[in-house]
Amino acid sequence: MMSLFIWYRSEGSVSVNTITSPKTEAFYWLTITCSQTLGTALGDWAADAGLGYSGGALLFAVMLAAVAALYFWTSMSRVGLFWAAFILTRPLGATVGDFLGKPLNKGGLDLSRPIATAILASIIVALIFILPQRAGRHPANIIP
Repeated sequence: MMSLFIWYRSEGSVSVNTITSPKTEAFYWLTITCSQTLGTALGDWAADAGLGYSGGALLFAVMLAAVAALYFWTSMSRVGLFWAAFILTRPLGATVGDFLGKPLNKGGLDLSRPIATAILASIIVALIFILPQRAGRHPANIIP
């Protein structure tokens, strides 16, 4: 959140569409790095705090669904909702990954890494084909 705050105060926007300079790209990668590290730690913390891996995954999935609902049914800032969703995918991924791979006695399914990876890859590929895709527009590619 701090990297997004400083980025916004410095540039006036945290939209990925405004990444057109080395400075904004540095803010972007700093935010990505922080969200990866802290998001994974948050997922592990939620699981260890008593929710377990499946409970943690469910919590973050529900939160991500709430962000999706806000996107579809409100006029809230799309940029803010993007970053909320982006950040929530990190702890969700950590808890789902742990749920699939950890031993049964620790609350996981005890799948091997190759099998867990194959399951997640299959889900990702299926979603790519199921969900509609559309090309994005980047300000640098728009000709006035």
